[in-house]
Amino acid sequence: MQFILNGQSKHFDGDPEMPLLTFLRDTEGITSPKDGCAPQAACGCCAVDLNGKAVLACVTPMKKVEGAVVMTTEGLGEYRQNVFANAFVEKGGVQCGFCIPGMVMQSNALINKNPTPTRDDVEQALTPHLCRCTGYKKIVDAVMYAADAIRKEEEIPTPTGNGKIGTRLPKYQAQKLVLGQHQYVDDIKIDGMKFGALRFSDHPRAKVLNIHTSEAAKLPGVIRIFTAADVPGERFIGLIKHDWPLMIAVGETTRYVGDVLAGVVAETEAIARAAVALIEVEYEVLEPILDMHEALKPESARVHEKGPGAKSNILSVSATSRGEVDAARAGSAYISTGVFQTQMIEHGYMEPEAAIGYPALTPQPPLPRGEGEPDSLPLVGEGLGMRGVEILSQSQGVYDDREQICQLLALPREQVRVILVPNGGGFGGKEDLSVQGHAALFAYHLQVPVKVRLTRDESIMMHPKRHPIWMDYEVGCDKDGKLTFVKVKFVGDTGAYASVGMKVLERSAGHATGAYHFPVTDVEAIAVYTNNIPCGAMRGFGVNQAAFGLESCLDDLCEQGGFDRWQFRYENALQNGDMTATGQVIESGAGVRETLLAVKDAFYAAEADPGLYAGIACGIKNTGVGNGMPDEASARITIAAPDRIIIDHGWTEMGQGVNTVAVQVFCQETGLPPTLVEVYIDTAAEQIAGMTTASRATSLIGNALIDACKGLKADLETHTLEDLVGREYTGKWRVDWTTKPGAMVEKVYTHYSYSYATQLVILDNDGQIAKVIAAHDAGKIFNPTLFEGQLEGSIHMGLGYALTEELVLEGGRPKTTRLRQMGILRAKEMPEMEIIGVEVPDPYGPYGAKGVGEIGLVPTAGAVANALYQFDGVRRRRLPMGMPKKRRR
Repeated sequence: MQFILNGQSKHFDGDPEMPLLTFLRDTEGITSPKDGCAPQAACGCCAVDLNGKAVLACVTPMKKVEGAVVMTTEGLGEYRQNVFANAFVEKGGVQCGFCIPGMVMQSNALINKNPTPTRDDVEQALTPHLCRCTGYKKIVDAVMYAADAIRKEEEIPTPTGNGKIGTRLPKYQAQKLVLGQHQYVDDIKIDGMKFGALRFSDHPRAKVLNIHTSEAAKLPGVIRIFTAADVPGERFIGLIKHDWPLMIAVGETTRYVGDVLAGVVAETEAIARAAVALIEVEYEVLEPILDMHEALKPESARVHEKGPGAKSNILSVSATSRGEVDAARAGSAYISTGVFQTQMIEHGYMEPEAAIGYPALTPQPPLPRGEGEPDSLPLVGEGLGMRGVEILSQSQGVYDDREQICQLLALPREQVRVILVPNGGGFGGKEDLSVQGHAALFAYHLQVPVKVRLTRDESIMMHPKRHPIWMDYEVGCDKDGKLTFVKVKFVGDTGAYASVGMKVLERSAGHATGAYHFPVTDVEAIAVYTNNIPCGAMRGFGVNQAAFGLESCLDDLCEQGGFDRWQFRYENALQNGDMTATGQVIESGAGVRETLLAVKDAFYAAEADPGLYAGIACGIKNTGVGNGMPDEASARITIAAPDRIIIDHGWTEMGQGVNTVAVQVFCQETGLPPTLVEVYIDTAAEQIAGMTTASRATSLIGNALIDACKGLKADLETHTLEDLVGREYTGKWRVDWTTKPGAMVEKVYTHYSYSYATQLVILDNDGQIAKVIAAHDAGKIFNPTLFEGQLEGSIHMGLGYALTEELVLEGGRPKTTRLRQMGILRAKEMPEMEIIGVEVPDPYGPYGAKGVGEIGLVPTAGAVANALYQFDGVRRRRLPMGMPKKRRR
């Protein structure tokens, strides 16, 4: 068949059922259309233009292309490429960028058909598309801006800035993201690369009696089949507790359906997957442990048969208390009680997991780097030795990846290098090692490059989720509305493996009192093993669950006592000198009252309007891991040339803008322009950092770079950049003064910093969400565009969490692995959002900054629940809540 692709004639004589996406990516090497869910047709990341209409390439067979004209972003022409790229960058419509090229093609088709679209037109056109980062508002802004320029035949200038703190510096290298020119891991090809696929367990709990691989091995193109016996080092890994095997061995018992039993490496991915399907496994199927409350009982079977987990299914217990609850209860005029249950949530990042491993001395792969950049790092394999291994990773912590891969392969750190490829979203779901370990193992043994990627179905089945948490809250106040005590028990289903489950429940306990002062507390949080999919880190990290329960109880107290809901929160809000749930005294930086004041007028205006219903909730969220664990970072500045300065750090860029933050700190400190700066994350640089989690990257990299800039600033007083070529400047920042839970110390320092927020959810007369107003204390807003984008994306995730999202398990298996069924909201379903920035400086944050990434959804579910109660009088105690069907009478 003949057709036109980006203005060039093409001939195709292959399988007419081949998806167009496969042809574009694998045959033509055009990777701007991304594979986010193929063949589910749920995310829109693969959209291309076919005869003037945007279609999803993953479900468009080649037979429909005959005689047609196909266009990707590469075929838009320079004018429209610049218009779209500059519009999205200027308006902040791009974060991780994975979904954006598909939206550009959809928007281009819309503008060709309708040169003057309304916002509703744009939102409707984007219905086939999902974005997990932005909340869509800035995407719609960008499309409207581009449409206006195209209609007027005007240019949109390339956005620029001086890079100073507080300015809207364009996101680092964002133009590439918009047009799909940034290469994610699955976009990268290396000469001689082979492909791996994984054989997963058929049962959540079953003893593996035998693994039959002979039929799979006979398939032409199969290179080798791997099992647990091929792991040369420690097979059990994990971020905190080493309880998660890379592969389950014969004779062992599976713990969830995402357990890997074997892996196949073949000449093509299709062959590898066909071979995996031929691997037969004999099992002794056992009854799975699925209910966390039943799992707590002494008579329950154990998820883990060996080690500490063999004693019980309790992973961890976090408890804190002060004062006498019985006395406080007796002295309370009003008491609210409630049992709450939250749900399991799929992260829904647009880029599924992928990794490439390759042996030492492999030719340099075509990584997405700046002009001349390969010279700035060691050559691949240099100094590692022939048995070294290197990994292209999309994870949230390349140094944690390195540690675990070293353990798996029994190699020293010097022989393992992990290079970050900025990823297509994480939200906590890419903290645990997924396919990086398998890719490294396969490449190490075969001494050839190997790519391992998950399909969307496999991703949903394998990676950890948000914890379902059961909460039993009891909250009291006196006759004047002053809070008297809180007593709460949390039980969280942490699934098959620890991940960071103990820390998630620790955060629930540590934030059980919310953004308020309670004189008396009694808090217990238990993480429980089951045979369900593991649960680990996800944006909010156990705090949004607690906020949902607490804020519902606070509104109930207000109704009982006839208290004004805004004033009640203001009077009880944490102030400097008040104490958190853990006993930490907030010495400075308490900003919750300022966030309440920011929404005060809007709250009372909604209250006064008979056609509106207002829900309000506050939030607090730690910055940094804390709890006695050190938070630390280092950074290095290299003067590579008078016009080229390299910043090396260890934090993952996953759309939030940490590389942009690094550039802005550098520009603020030195006065040099941002156009000089390139940023890289590579373990070869040895700029050690922990996991990109806990909203801490800005604080840690900011302070480390401020330290690194001291020497450079001093040298610039007497030297030119040309004089300084070849010099390096390093900086560090370390927080080692936080205290462990329950430690007998003079002063409790659970975390070095906290962020604060108030959100107001306003329903219309039909009970639908008309507007969300979010006032957030960021300490110091580095970049208003990034700040707004982070919060709009958080609100999108928070509304989905409150109303629509849930990953339902049946018998330990997902009821569906269809991304479309996860409940993620689309553009047309999002209400108006107003972001209000509040700045109450933090004593430890760079320039007073606090974390922003997680707190954005901490108050959301509570505010929605309270608004819905005002509408229909029904207290919601389970998530997701759905929308009401009738008005309160």
